[in-house]
Amino acid sequence: MQKYISADWVFPVSSGPIKNGVIGYFPDGEIENVLTSERAMELGITDIAQYKGVLVPGFINTHCHLELSHMRNKIAEKTGLPNFIKGILAQRQQTESEIIEAMESADQEMFDNGIVAVGDIANLLISKSVKLKSKIYYHTFVEVFGFNRPSKPIIEAGVQLKNDFKPLKASIVPHAPYSVSSTLFDEINLVTEESDIVSIHNQETDGENQLFETGTGSFADFFAELGLAQSEAHHSGKNAINYHLPRLPKNVNTLLVHNTMSKKEDIDFAKAAHQQLYWCLCPNANLYIEGVLPDVALFREENVKITIGTDSLASNHHLSVLGELLTLQENKAVPFNELLKWATLNGAEFLGIEDQYGSLEKGKKPGLILLDLDNDNKIKTDTQLKRIF
Repeated sequence: MQKYISADWVFPVSSGPIKNGVIGYFPDGEIENVLTSERAMELGITDIAQYKGVLVPGFINTHCHLELSHMRNKIAEKTGLPNFIKGILAQRQQTESEIIEAMESADQEMFDNGIVAVGDIANLLISKSVKLKSKIYYHTFVEVFGFNRPSKPIIEAGVQLKNDFKPLKASIVPHAPYSVSSTLFDEINLVTEESDIVSIHNQETDGENQLFETGTGSFADFFAELGLAQSEAHHSGKNAINYHLPRLPKNVNTLLVHNTMSKKEDIDFAKAAHQQLYWCLCPNANLYIEGVLPDVALFREENVKITIGTDSLASNHHLSVLGELLTLQENKAVPFNELLKWATLNGAEFLGIEDQYGSLEKGKKPGLILLDLDNDNKIKTDTQLKRIF
């Protein structure tokens, strides 16, 4: 039987907000219609559940590392990316039961925080059992890396892991420019299918760009500490995005993650080099690791497609898209309706699931969330989230 719900505002995302809007939906969460209160009265609809607040579709988290959920509060903050990676390497080995229990808790946390779909990085198969049981849609990015070792065995292992994740959606992706050789990029291209999507960490720290431009900086020191020789791609006079973006597949949706140090010339270069780009912001992880945020005003001025990610519990205290939006609102003064599109429809489009998620439209099952914003429709530090379905 169809039910109806109304709130002070309804934000369909695909169209403008509706004051006192009414949503009709079926028990399985499928949207039947989105109406003005006047239209609902014309149709004789009277049995409407009334709420104070704002109704929005479920959130899309385009960048997460579920595998690292057992590292919550274990790595020091604001020590820089190389030291963060060292912490990951030192803390990663835990018992399988501990890792799975932490992932199950993180998955439930995301569900409770209104997240309906996740783009998740994986290096192992261990998250599969959690994802199969989850109420959240997952696309798994099987991450490969290697600079100073043969690429064939790396890509063969990646293909095997992607197949092992079936029936879940998965694709093979490069980790980051500083960790993937040009030959490994070539191998990734060969196994990328038209239905795949790609993700890569991009310009997360100054040291990443410095490594490629001058062969110096924190990442160059990190390479030396590990006994890794630099390659011909380093000390090239060009920064990280100039190295990796031309090597990525051009015919699939591609997500650049973090972009903390990206400048206007990088965005201009990216626009010319790739036509299906999305730019993921993970502000709370940026603050956790580097203590700085991307130039969000620049991305808005350039009108690029922005999505939202939480990153992992190794680099964040919570897995909450709403928490990421609050940080962007407080630090970058982005209006709610714009933030909401980044956190819903843009993410759904990147993941290729916009036929079901990302907006409140007839025939979709996007999830439905009630938020108590302030009178100007701004997120409060104590904004409560209620999941309707």
